[in-house]
Amino acid sequence: MIAGVSPLVAELKARAETGQPVTIGLAGCGQMGTDIVVQLARMPGLRLGAVAEMRPPQAKAAAALAGFDSDQTIYAETATAIDAAIEAGRIAITSDPEILARAGRLDVVIDATGNPNTGTQFALTAIAHGKHVVMLNVEADITIGRHLHEAARRAGVVYTGAAGDEPAAALELIGFAQSIGLQVVCAGKGKNNPLKFDAVPADYEHEAAQRNMNARMLVEFVDGSKTMVEMVAIANCTGLVPDVPGMHGPAATRDELASVLIPRGDGGVLSKAGCVDYSIGKGVAPGVFCIVTTDHPRLQERMIDLKVGKGPYFTLLRPYHLTSMEVPLSAARAVLHRQADMVPLPGPVAEAVTLAKRNLAPGEILGRIGETDYRAWAMTHAEARSANAVPLGLAQGARVVKPVRAGERLTYDNCVPDDSLIVTQIRRRLDQEDARFHAL
Repeated sequence: MIAGVSPLVAELKARAETGQPVTIGLAGCGQMGTDIVVQLARMPGLRLGAVAEMRPPQAKAAAALAGFDSDQTIYAETATAIDAAIEAGRIAITSDPEILARAGRLDVVIDATGNPNTGTQFALTAIAHGKHVVMLNVEADITIGRHLHEAARRAGVVYTGAAGDEPAAALELIGFAQSIGLQVVCAGKGKNNPLKFDAVPADYEHEAAQRNMNARMLVEFVDGSKTMVEMVAIANCTGLVPDVPGMHGPAATRDELASVLIPRGDGGVLSKAGCVDYSIGKGVAPGVFCIVTTDHPRLQERMIDLKVGKGPYFTLLRPYHLTSMEVPLSAARAVLHRQADMVPLPGPVAEAVTLAKRNLAPGEILGRIGETDYRAWAMTHAEARSANAVPLGLAQGARVVKPVRAGERLTYDNCVPDDSLIVTQIRRRLDQEDARFHAL
């Protein structure tokens, strides 16, 4: 081991010194993907081998931003050409994620597309070709992640959520708390942007331009959709559940979390322990939290003495998450240790369903998340199943067949998902399996 560094850094430096870096393929080069391209250029033992982006010049621009000369990138539209580019020490750029997924010189791929169907197909192809998969596409994961995980298990590769995103950051805290015998009462995040359920891109073009991001993506955060998706992802990896539809989302500050997101019997808002939720209070964002307790007075005394809180509930806080800057760590751990940072449970406990943002008329085809048609809403899986609710991951491209008023749920009665999509087909099979299980 190299002295003075962590074991993972030592392993990566050794890979770099022996000319055997972990070679990574990236699908999607928007804001997050561009960050990943830049970050990978600064991490020893990791190498960007190829990028799939529907606008190839954008991937080339990202590589230039990361410090690569123009002749270090090359357009490649076959898997063989991608392999040849990697062997020549260049970065291959393709317009087709499927081609990238088939390339033989990649150890692991990262999905940063944000599209549930594209991510599903990309992951399945990569798994079939023996590659580990890091799923930054949380929308795909909460829709059919358990299927992808099982496919990866059968293929002998790793399927994992991405380090740096709030769900994986929260899981770090949850796992730590559980490892030392603390009871997890609630876990979640501070919401990073003001909450406005009816937000639409046209109202956020200026702010998005100032923040160098897409207005639709910004709205996905502002209207609460991303928060709902992330909390459902945590739930489906841990068994923690939304306490009420949409969760509570109190304006609890950092110091108030452990007196608010606790059971009502002790003065909080929760009906029970074991929940996911979020806060819009000051001092929590951009961090994640885990509210814990212990039934032993000596341990409560020690936590109070160590300034964790006033007791009997305490807040463990990770005050930051570095999003795409941390994502490559999941790729490294998948390849070097066959370790997943975040894996869905065999059966879901929560669902991100879909609420209309405006009145929807029969015949309308729904657009993307973060636009004007709908937003996400977290519920327990049982509640969503009882309501016949359409999962958020199946909303894009779905056809409205009955009038839906603003604020109402999209259901299989008033909306028909696009059956030509692989994500729809897989989710239907999963739902049929669940129905048979619950009928027993």
